Amino acid sequence: MKWRTLIENQIHKAQAGGQLENLKGEGKPLSLRDAGNIVSTGFGIMAEAGVLPNEIVLKKAVEEQRKVYQETTDLTARKKEMCKLADLQMRLSIEQEARQKFYKTT
Repeated sequence: MKWRTLIENQIHKAQAGGQLENLKGEGKPLSLRDAGNIVSTGFGIMAEAGVLPNEIVLKKAVEEQRKVYQETTDLTARKKEMCKLADLQMRLSIEQEARQKFYKTT
C-alpha cells in the first residue's frame, strides 16, 4: 500500500471520529519552515503538540552525558561514562540516518 493511501485513510478516520474539529489554526495554511522543508515542519507540529521526536530527546541526552563525562575524574567511572556517551551517540546517529532515508526526496 502506498504512503499516500495510508495517510489519506488516517485522515478520513480522524475526520469521521471528529478529531480534526476545532483545532488550533483550523482553516489556516501550515507555516513551512526552512523553505518548505517537510522535516522541520513535522518537528514544528510535534513541538506545538508538546511531543518531542526521539532524535531531539537523544540530542539532549548526548549533551547531558557529555557534561557528566567531562566532570568525571575517576578513570574507572570515566570509562563507564564514555561507554554511555558512545551508546547515546550511536543511537542518535541511527535515528538521524533513519530520518534521512525516510525523507529522502530523490
